[in-house]
Amino acid sequence: MTQPIASRFPTPAIASLPDDIRTRILAVQEKSGFVPNVFLTLAYRPEEFRAFFAYHDALMEKEGGLTKAEREMIVVATSAANQCHYCVIAHGAILRIRAKNPQVADQIAINYRKADITPRQRAMLDFAIRVCSEPQLISEADFDAAAGYGFSNDDIWDIAAIAAFFALSNRMANVTAMRPNDEFYLMGRVPK
Repeated sequence: MTQPIASRFPTPAIASLPDDIRTRILAVQEKSGFVPNVFLTLAYRPEEFRAFFAYHDALMEKEGGLTKAEREMIVVATSAANQCHYCVIAHGAILRIRAKNPQVADQIAINYRKADITPRQRAMLDFAIRVCSEPQLISEADFDAAAGYGFSNDDIWDIAAIAAFFALSNRMANVTAMRPNDEFYLMGRVPK
């Protein structure tokens, strides 16, 4: 039985979408072999789709002090804390591929403190979880702890921005009842 992409709001047909959004979705499909459900779900509101993916790309595709795998670690850890099924599964797949490690995403989703990651990455996730769960309690001690592992102010901004942005994403995925694509579950688990 085919499951719905998201069950609470209508999913627009790709052919009915504005040209720029349709082009982006088809490019993703060409690259990955399928259309991640987040694209079709958010296409329900085209202006918000554009804003969402512009900020996503600005945070997740840039160069800087965090690797692309580390950025995905933040998404997986904070999405697990926010109980976002879609984002843990989808970004877990991306993390496995970027880290070239079939176990790391599951470890981080369950308990990043016991995952096979570096102490620096654990400190990064400590800061991200603090932003995710207790932002009102962030103090200089949190900044000092991150800086003690070599994170610059820009790196700390990126950690916080990724955690904050994906809090929005997690909530929208839950509100829309977005379902992870079946393809995500096997990605990065077995060598090609």
